[in-house]
Amino acid sequence: MTEQEFLRDFQQKVEKKLRENEISVLQYWHERMGRVVSMKPDGIASLQMEITKVRDMMENRIKTLKKG
Repeated sequence: MTEQEFLRDFQQKVEKKLRENEISVLQYWHERMGRVVSMKPDGIASLQMEITKVRDMMENRIKTLKKG
């Protein structure tokens, strides 16, 4: 295996892993938002509270990833 073949193979593996990770993240947030959409809130306040929870979870995750 030449160096170019090795690098191309390595790049393909990295790109595949990145795609898999992105799919996993999107599936998680899609499921979380699905819960918000399917809930029957008593009013706007409870819906806003759920949306705020999801936003805060996203914000915490971003901070965690930036630290690492």
